[in-house]
Amino acid sequence: MQARNYNPRASELNPRWHVIDAEGKTLGRLSTEIAMKLMGKDKPTFVKHMNTGDYVVVVNAEKVRVTGKKPAQKMYYLHSGYHGGLREETLATVLAKNPRRVIHDAVRGMLPKNTLAIHMLTRLKLVVGGSTQRYQSQITGSAKAVEKAAKQAAEAKVAEAAAATAVATAVAAPEPAKTATKSRRKAEEPAITLAKPRAAKAAEMKKTEHKPKAETKSAATEAKADKPKAGRSKKKES
Repeated sequence: MQARNYNPRASELNPRWHVIDAEGKTLGRLSTEIAMKLMGKDKPTFVKHMNTGDYVVVVNAEKVRVTGKKPAQKMYYLHSGYHGGLREETLATVLAKNPRRVIHDAVRGMLPKNTLAIHMLTRLKLVVGGSTQRYQSQITGSAKAVEKAAKQAAEAKVAEAAAATAVATAVAAPEPAKTATKSRRKAEEPAITLAKPRAAKAAEMKKTEHKPKAETKSAATEAKADKPKAGRSKKKES
C-alpha cells in the first residue's frame, strides 16, 4: 500500500513567535536560521505549497557581524529606472543607514522564488535595538500556547503509560478461584470406562442381525391364489 503525503489544513497551522538576537552573529548563519523558521522547515507539518512558517522578531539588527573585507567589498545596488539612475552602496554604508535592509535582503535570497516568499517575509519583524515591546503580547501569547501544548502532551503520555500498565496487570493476573476449583474437580473424577465385555457385544450383534426371507410362499397363500373367483365360474356355466 502506497503511503500518502501529509497535507495540513489551514486550521491546523498555529504559527508561533520567535525572538532572535542578532548581536555578534554572522550575517549568513543568522539569515539561514531565520529563513528556516519562516518557511517552517523545522516543523513536521512543513509542506511546500502552504505557508507553514512562524513569526520571527530579530532584535539588535544593527549589531550583526560580517567576516573579512565584506563591509567594504560587498555592494548593494538600486536603480531608479531612468538612464544613469544606478546607485551603489557598500555594506558598511547600508549598515549605518538602514541595518534592516541587510538582513531583509539576505533572508529574501534564501526563500523560495514564488508568491509564498512575499507572505513569509511579512512575518519577519526587524527591530533596531533590544526592545521587543511592540510585539510583546504576541510573544507572550505564543509562549503560553507552547507551555499549554507541552502540558497536554505530558498528560497524554502519562495516561497512555497508565493504560499500558493496566493492560499488562490484567494479562499477568491469575485465573479466578472458581475456574481453578472446577478444573480440579473435573481432574479428580474417576475415569469412566466405556468398554463392554465381549459377550455383551456379541449378544447385541445377534439381536441386530436380520433374519433371511422365506424362499417359498406359505401353503395358505398358494391355495388362495389358485382358487378361482365365484363370479367368473358362474358366467362360464351359463
